[in-house]
Amino acid sequence: MDPIKDFAAQVAGNIRALGTDQTLRADTVKWIEEANAHGYTYNYSWLGRPIIQFPQDMVAMQELIWRIKPDLVIETGIAHGGSLILSASMLAMLDYCDAVEAGELLDPAKPKRRVLGVDIDIREHNRSAIEAHPMANRIDMIQGSSIDPETIAAVHAKASGYKRVLVSLDSNHTHEHVLAELEAYAPLTTPGSYCVVFDTLIEDMPAGSFPDRPWDKGDNPKTAVWEYLKTHSEFESDLDFDHKLLITVAPHGFLRRKD
Repeated sequence: MDPIKDFAAQVAGNIRALGTDQTLRADTVKWIEEANAHGYTYNYSWLGRPIIQFPQDMVAMQELIWRIKPDLVIETGIAHGGSLILSASMLAMLDYCDAVEAGELLDPAKPKRRVLGVDIDIREHNRSAIEAHPMANRIDMIQGSSIDPETIAAVHAKASGYKRVLVSLDSNHTHEHVLAELEAYAPLTTPGSYCVVFDTLIEDMPAGSFPDRPWDKGDNPKTAVWEYLKTHSEFESDLDFDHKLLITVAPHGFLRRKD
């Protein structure tokens, strides 16, 4: 009897059961709709910086980074910088664990792993706050449209030489923009790693839920994911994340690149 394997099997069973509970899933979407009316996703921070995400998705990203152990995380969409800080802090923990296992001293001034953030408009107060954060020395930022050819070329140049890359897309949420981001950056995802597409939940919300935004039901990250997967069989939606999280802004958005 192996208690570790037994517990893992129990968790896997829980996730399968959650995936088949359609009533619970419908109730969850309704709850998200009501919570979003109160600006729920704006209520959290990571190590002092606002992070516009559900707590469940923060935990999911922590699990992914620990599992994949990337040496580069690429993120489109910076906003207040909380997601960059989350990724950087997890990469710092990986560096620490590597040093412990190797019996080496860790020099925090020489990080082995990096985060690259891209945003069309990095507000000066946000840039200053990110650059003043203790995690700043492992963060690089590029200002420019994520689908501009020059920006894409700059990201690809910076990604050159890294062995394990995780990608996160969370900027403009229109179908056209996200599909262009997928074409540009999903190929940088290394086999076994993930390209996470945020805010696919828009497709599951009632039409007109975002009256002040250019995206809506039928024109959003999930429709872009569906379109992308039609011609990119090297990726698959890892639905275990949908089932285990329930409350997530990224249903069908955890795209795993097959080994």
